[in-house]
Amino acid sequence: MDKDRRVPRLFGATIKHYWLKLGRLIPPPAIKGRCGLFFCFFLLFLIFSLITRFTLLVMAWPELDGGFWTLLKIFLSGFFYDCAAFSYIGSALALYLLVLPEKVYTACWHRLAVYGLFFICAFLLSFNLAAEYYFFYEFGVRYNFIAVDYLVYTNEVLGNIRESYNLPVALPLVALLSAAALWLFGRRLASSFTSQSSFRRRLNAALCALAAPVLCFFFLDGRFAQVSKNEYANEVAMNGLYAFGSAFLNNELPYDKFYASIDGGEVFKLLRGGLAEPWVKFEDQGLDIKRMIKGRGQLKKLNIVVIVGESLSAEYLAAFGAVKGGGTLPNLDALAGKSLFFKRYYAAGTRTVRGLEAMTLSIPPLPGTSIVKRPDNGNFFSWGSVMRGLDYENKFIYGGYGYFDNMNAFYSGNGFDIVDRANFAKDEITFANIWGVCDGDLLSKTLREADIDFKAGKPFFYMVMTTSNHRPFTYPGGKIDIPPSEKSRRGALKYSDYAIGEFLAAAKNKPWFRDTVFVITADHCANSAGRTEIPVNNYHIPLIVYSPAHIKPAVVETLTAQADLAPTILGLMNASYESRFFGRDMLNGKPEGRAFLSTFQKVGLLKDGLLAVLGPKKYLKTYKWDEAARTITGTADNKVLEEEAVSFYQGANYIYKKRLNRIGAGK
Repeated sequence: MDKDRRVPRLFGATIKHYWLKLGRLIPPPAIKGRCGLFFCFFLLFLIFSLITRFTLLVMAWPELDGGFWTLLKIFLSGFFYDCAAFSYIGSALALYLLVLPEKVYTACWHRLAVYGLFFICAFLLSFNLAAEYYFFYEFGVRYNFIAVDYLVYTNEVLGNIRESYNLPVALPLVALLSAAALWLFGRRLASSFTSQSSFRRRLNAALCALAAPVLCFFFLDGRFAQVSKNEYANEVAMNGLYAFGSAFLNNELPYDKFYASIDGGEVFKLLRGGLAEPWVKFEDQGLDIKRMIKGRGQLKKLNIVVIVGESLSAEYLAAFGAVKGGGTLPNLDALAGKSLFFKRYYAAGTRTVRGLEAMTLSIPPLPGTSIVKRPDNGNFFSWGSVMRGLDYENKFIYGGYGYFDNMNAFYSGNGFDIVDRANFAKDEITFANIWGVCDGDLLSKTLREADIDFKAGKPFFYMVMTTSNHRPFTYPGGKIDIPPSEKSRRGALKYSDYAIGEFLAAAKNKPWFRDTVFVITADHCANSAGRTEIPVNNYHIPLIVYSPAHIKPAVVETLTAQADLAPTILGLMNASYESRFFGRDMLNGKPEGRAFLSTFQKVGLLKDGLLAVLGPKKYLKTYKWDEAARTITGTADNKVLEEEAVSFYQGANYIYKKRLNRIGAGK
């Protein structure tokens, strides 16, 4: 026989040999009957969970440290959470197997249904493997509150998956892997129908299976996955489905129950001390922060246009060193030198709604989901309410459908008119994807809205939320030197920068340009994951304030945050108003800076090279932050900062829960 023909046959025979050996091992043949069927599903879940963990481990490998001991803890903890995750699914299966009559259980049609169910489960677990891979690639974490939020908006999420990933390749591979799993377990599934078991014997097994999820629900949380100080290791140790369920159940975390607290009177004493400034007069010395802000001079009724760039990280600007993709943002790089440029400006969180919440309400990020997504979130004291009081025309302008993340409801309930994709005429859209119209179309619409309000004699205040720098990273061709077919973040960023450049060039020819302040910033960074609990470097975003006729170019080195934006811009306008903002005017006397940061369950206060972190179970810890090296260097003991952090978050929670920041509250 020709040697070249023998090689493929020998290779194929070897694969078949080991494949058959694997089939004999999964699961052990001694387990028969209904327990054997239960065990087949359990082992299927464990195998896919293990494959998923290995996949994520390979992805996170460059960021991991700790050696063999950390790896061992990852897999031991992972096995524990895999079992816990299956216990919720397995309890339903155990109950079914308990009550099903023997005649039905052994019927031919039921056997076929079991094979079909097993294939479906294998398909879902295979699909989950692919989904966890992409989710970890995008966010650097297991399923969390982002996945829970996205579950609500199936149209956008499914559209994003369809436009971002090669489903014609991925889905057949998922189906093939599912079929392989069914083949491997085929003989073992068949053997599970060959023996009978009494109801009493089934009951004993079922009671154990039913008790497991109850015990997990009451006594298990995420602490056992904290196997290292490295957050990547902790994420790999977790089970994605368990993490998803935990995020779903803990969408809003009661501060008083889970977080460190101090005496209420002391909280507001500390808060008033932290917000005190020479030009500020507090009206109440009790449990409130209501105060009068006095403008620095005559009120300037300037138009305000805030462009919130989707995922616009500081690391992409040349002014910050442009670690990633130097030259990607030429218009913003040039604009930074002509503007007030804030070099130490930080996002409040890792989601768009967190950024919008902080900029609009000037409040620290409360644990759990954003106020934007919570019920009864209207009629708050906000940037919008202050501008309405000054007779401004407020608009939230968004290229997508604003029902996403409850943005329309939040802004319409807090003093803004809504302009979203539903308000775009067909001839106003040249390009769109699942998230919305391209940034060029969005900013062209903004120009038209400004023309309308100027013609009506109204000063205007716009919050403009872009979408182009979001997966699938598609944009119109012929605008920049990166082809849209590349579908890269770098291309999306450069296109967004191009659109902003075109917008400002067109605005310069408008009669309202001279008396308009353009604020260009971000909702959050492109990357949110890191080795530490709150990776500070992944919250660093740009803030550019541009108005040639009214603002002299300068670099602001003071530490600032999104909660400071509203009072700072109102300070530039010399506005006087009654305030319950937690942020401050960072241009009036250059007060000592601080920043509020958050994940979902953990919140932090960054100040003076230290980061105080609060978490569930009354967790409170302080870390050293080396801003030059952009890294956490160790822990610190600083009770003063920790008490200040507690005062801000506990105080913000109290004011929100008591609705003291409602318009007209306390009068």
